[in-house]
This record gives sequence, C-alpha cells and structure tokens, in this order.
Amino acid sequence: MCGIVAYTGPGDAVPILTEGLARLEYRGYDSAGLAVVGRSGDLRVRKAAGRVAALAASLPARFKGGTGIGHTRWATHGEPSDDNAHPHVAGTVAVVHNGIIENADELRAKLRADGVVLASETDSEVLPHLIARSAAAELEDAVREALSQIVGTYGIAVVDTRHPGVLVVARNGSPVVLGIGEKEMYAASDVAALVRYTRQVVHLDDGELATIRPDGFRTSTLDARATRKEPSVIETEDAAYDAEGYTHFMRKEIHEQPAAVERALRGRLDGRFHTAHLGGLELDPREARAIRRVKILGCGSAYYAGQVGAQLIEELARIPADAEPASEFRYRNPVVEADTLYIAVSQSGETYDTLAAVQELRRKGGRVLGVVNAVGSAIARECDGGIYLHAGPEIAVASTKAYTSTAVVFALLALHLGRIHDLSPADGRRIAEGLRALPGQIEEILRQEDRIAALAADLAKYRSMLFVGRVRGWPVAREGAQKLKEVSYIHAEAYPASELKHGPLALISPDLPAVAIVPDDELLDKNRSTLGEIRARHGRVITIGHTDAGEDSVVVPKNEPELDAILLPIPLQLLAYHAAVALDHDVDKPRNLAKSVTVD
Repeated sequence: MCGIVAYTGPGDAVPILTEGLARLEYRGYDSAGLAVVGRSGDLRVRKAAGRVAALAASLPARFKGGTGIGHTRWATHGEPSDDNAHPHVAGTVAVVHNGIIENADELRAKLRADGVVLASETDSEVLPHLIARSAAAELEDAVREALSQIVGTYGIAVVDTRHPGVLVVARNGSPVVLGIGEKEMYAASDVAALVRYTRQVVHLDDGELATIRPDGFRTSTLDARATRKEPSVIETEDAAYDAEGYTHFMRKEIHEQPAAVERALRGRLDGRFHTAHLGGLELDPREARAIRRVKILGCGSAYYAGQVGAQLIEELARIPADAEPASEFRYRNPVVEADTLYIAVSQSGETYDTLAAVQELRRKGGRVLGVVNAVGSAIARECDGGIYLHAGPEIAVASTKAYTSTAVVFALLALHLGRIHDLSPADGRRIAEGLRALPGQIEEILRQEDRIAALAADLAKYRSMLFVGRVRGWPVAREGAQKLKEVSYIHAEAYPASELKHGPLALISPDLPAVAIVPDDELLDKNRSTLGEIRARHGRVITIGHTDAGEDSVVVPKNEPELDAILLPIPLQLLAYHAAVALDHDVDKPRNLAKSVTVD
C-alpha cells in the first residue's frame, strides 16, 4: 500500500516526483505530498488530500529542488486529510513512510511527554521526530537510531536540509527499490516509478538501509554492517505503463489477456513428452514424486487463483492439494510437513501477509515455491524456486490479466507434476493442446464485450447479487463476486451451488439476481436443477457457460473440462468493469482498496 518516490541529482526533482507518483497512484490515492530541498537549502513541503494530479496542479512555479521525496497514501492511521498526508516533517527532516508502526501509540506518548506537538493522527509522524532528535552526525546513523525504536513494517525515504543531496531509504516488510542513473539516483516503492528514467535497479532486502547521493549509493544492515548489492535490469518497457488509448487500465488489461497467456505459455510446453518445462522450480523428478501434498497460499484474487490451481493439481497430478488465505495461515501456527510443497502466489511479489507466511514456512523448514509477476520482488527472492507470470505490469487495482496468467501457470505446473506421476501421454497432449487454444478463445470472449456491457448496465440497478458454481465453477464464482464488489461497489456474495438449499435459498427474490457458472461438464444436470430452484422462487439467473440460454447468458468457448476455470472468469471481469462504468465509478482506483497491500 502507498507509493514512494525519491530523487537526488542535478535536475529538478519535482517533475520526476509527480510523474512517479502518478505511476504509483494505484498503490494509494487518498492523499499525496512532496518535500524537496531547495537550492538555497530550505525545506519545501506541499501535501493535500486527494489525487496526485490535483497536487501537481497546485504547486507554485518556485517549488523546485534537487533532492526530494514524494508519497501517495492509502490511509491506515487517520482519515485522508491534509494533515495526515505525507511527508511528515520535524524541523529540518522530512519522511515518507509505507507500512504500520505497531508501537506508535507508545512513541507518540513519549514524544508528547517531552513537549513535542504532533500535527497528525498518523503512526508515521513519529519517524521524523525520532530522527530529528538524534545527536548522530550522519543522517544514516540518525535514521538507524530511530528505526531501532520502531516495531512494525516500513519502507521509508528521508531528507534533511542539514545533509544536502543525500537521501536515506530503508526497508522492513515494505518494498524499496533504488534506481541508478547518470550522476543522479532514484528510489521508489515500485519500479513503475523508475522505468521512464533508468533500467538499472537494486532491490533492498528487509533490514537494509541505503544512503544515496547523486554519484552513487551504499547499503548496510540496521546494525551498520555493509552489504553488497548487484544491480539488475528492468525488463518491462516504459510504454507498458501507459493506457494506450483505453479509458481505463482495467479494460486495457482485460484486453491484454490473450497476449499475456501467450507469454505465460511461451517456451514452456514440450511437444515431445506432452508436458511442461518450468525451469525455475528447482525440483527434479525424484523430488517431485516425493511430494505428498500441495498447499497454495495467497490473498484476494491470488487466493482464488490458488483454488483453481489446487483443483488442477488434484485432477491432473492426483496429489492432494488445497488453497488457503495467506493472511490466515500465518497466524494459526500451522503444521509444516517435510513432504508438502508450499506455493506462494502474489502478483506484486510484495503482499505482506503472503511474504510473512513464506518467511514462517522457511523458518520451519518448509519448501516454498513462488508464483509471482514481479521479477526481483521480495517473495521471489525468499522462495526456493518459482514461476514468473510474465503478464506485464498490472496497474488497475482489480487483478485481471495476472489472475488469468496465474491460473495458466498452475495448469502448467499441474501438467508437469501429472506427467511425472500418472498422467498419460494422451492426456498430457490433450491438456497441452487445450492450453495452446486459450489465447484465441479469450479473443472470442472479448468479441462479446458489447453484449456483456449491455447486460452489465442492466444489472447495475441491483444492490446485491449472488454468484454460484460447483467444483471447478466454485472458485470462478468467488472471483466473479470479488471483481463486482471491488469495482462497482455492488454487494456480491459467492456460494457453492450445491449449498444453496442449506440456507441461501431463503434470500432468493426478484431483487437478487444470481450469476451461475454452468460449464458443460459432468455436473451440468446438477447445475440445471439448481437454476430451477432459483427460478421457482422468481430469482433472475444469468448464466456463464457453454450453452446459450437466452439474453441473460454469456457463452464461453469449450476447452478441456479441467481448463474451464481459466476461461469462465473472463466474462465476469467484463461484467464487473462495465457495471462500474455504468455507475460512473473510478474503475482503476476503487475506494478503500490498494494494489499491493504491504502492511499487516
């Protein structure tokens, strides 16, 4: 959550900071602010509730400086307001912070007892005061001293007018990336803010601090031991972060799915042995055969994609598998088994609940693979091996192409494990051919957009909707309900279709439409019976499946039954998007949500 950008160099920091914050606004968008050290050595601060564009438009022409920090916020402590916006200032020091300081109340009480007047309700404001009160001669030592008093998560950037041209950044549970330029340096919470200016980046690890000057940087641990960091190259082009004529990034990313799936498949299907090559697994066939259980961990859409993955692994590899929210797993003192393969799923690779679950598993000796979209991310670095999605940057808060690419990657993993276990060459060929057909079939679904948009505009008049599905359709129903509530703010609940008669049928009425996931599989007759129960109670039914049931249906091309859960969510993405458009919502930035939730 929240976005950080920082710059030091010979240029004017302000346009770089505002451009970077605009790129990061999907991480938080209820307030924004800048602090720059002017050429005369004064500290200039501007911040306000609202969007980055409004902040940028309000800056006076004289608001310039060669070193600066910027922040776009997603509120955790204190409502969105000018006072609660970052940067926070104490004397000559300004700080931006992502994360949560768990002992903030205690620290605030101590500062007040010492006569400090606090201007905000935030936990973050304690940081500049702790830094400013340090007697250390160097800024990095003052930051190190302040952080020694902090309990919680943080990604921070600090400037101090007493140390012109210097930035200090630090990380613990919230991402910080350095960007290396020509006699100028950058830092951010996401490479999206850097790719326009540099392709050379360095990812900080938890417990690391960096001191940055225009001519370079040095890194160290919180106990002042030097660390060595090797730069990596950003693969994504700057143009990937542009809307390219689309009104919203969400619609652009929905339409990018055929290409994203092609990238996920590229070079990974083996036509000779009808299996999948996944070189990043670091798992030889003997080790794969020793796996007795698979546990998949993720949050939100990553969790639902994990449910799809668990079903695929059970069906194709015949290995017991299940998915669990990482946010629950990390708190329940789980039993970690040596013969269980754990898989962490995160688009950003920085989701804190998932990262914390990975770290707990590693501490207990568990073997963990990562399924992530961001090369060099924290989860990717923590895991024993893994698979990159190659979906390209996903800017809209609601995940679409990353969700679909994750489901495809799980199908590849299930095929790989299945062919090592008991999946026949004939079934391997059948699944591989089904995977190759996916991009074209997604294109077929996208060509129905106008029809789905009309259906969505009609459904937008309802205040609540029910999504139902069985077995392969159950995680699809959950993901569909999540998409609708995320971007349209229409209440949506998902329920297993088989469970309707055990309670939820009491809610059915003409005012509660039901979206039913109805693939043409072995459960089709069961699903038809469920739809009959809904219609008998005068409920409206919208079907997503392989047969045309009239104007309230969307037909999806038929693939192999095991792969149905990859195609069936695509119409639900369009349904949610166009319902939100009909209600005139900001589709890319739903209220109260942020893309990368990196706080506890």
